[in-house]
This record gives sequence, structure tokens and C-alpha cells, in this order.
Amino acid sequence: MKQIVTLAQLRAINQQAAFNQWAGMEVLQAEAGRAELGLAWHPDFGQYAGFMHAGMVGALIDTACGFAAATVAGRVLASHYSVNCLRPAVGERFIARARVVKPGKTQVFTACDLYAVQSGEEKLVATGETLLTPVGDGD
Repeated sequence: MKQIVTLAQLRAINQQAAFNQWAGMEVLQAEAGRAELGLAWHPDFGQYAGFMHAGMVGALIDTACGFAAATVAGRVLASHYSVNCLRPAVGERFIARARVVKPGKTQVFTACDLYAVQSGEEKLVATGETLLTPVGDGD
């Protein structure tokens, strides 16, 4: 796969996204077909039992998949995503590792694993898949 959007460009895009900035999402790594995001825990992300809210889990997976797709397709828009919550998302930090499964001209299929990091140990807390559509400047 040819890399279209670089790590530096993804970081610039991330800086312009108000939600990502509010949450504190960081683009840690990116290469053709892959992106990795980091996020420190904040109490605002919790639900009633103190775990990360599933909406924030979904946001991390959606964003990481979108950034992975952008590396090979440019601007994209999610048309569908799904999340599988495997265990309570509890940690000091979270890492979302996304990859392009199949790139295409009209659709890009991606997958993501979300890890909670506690005392240096990573635990898989969720997985997800996203279907993205490349969009032009006028779309």
C-alpha cells in the first residue's frame, strides 16, 4: 500500500479536531495502512461504574480506524462501525491500534484493537471494525 497521508499530517489533522483535542487523543504512530492512538484516562470518560464509557471506546476505535484508512485513501468518512467490548475498560492509559484490512476506491475496511494500560501491562478491552468511504473536497 502506498502511504498518502503521513504521520505529521495525521497529527495536524488531529490538532484541528475539537473532540480529539477535548479528549486528549494523541497520534502515536502511523504508516501505510496503520495508525496508533494514545489516550490518558480522565474521569470525564467514565460511566456510572467507573469504567470507560462505551461511547468513548467507540470514539477511539472510530478515530484510529479513520486515521489508518486516511494513510492509504486520503479524506474518509465512516459509513459504519461496530465495537465489541470484551472486558471493562479500566486503565491509566489506552492504546488503539488500527489497520486497513482491505483498501478500495469506494470503501476501505479497517479493524482495531483497543488496549488498556495499567502499571505497564496491556490488556485487550475491545475490538472494532469500520467501513469508511473516501470523500473528495466537495463531498
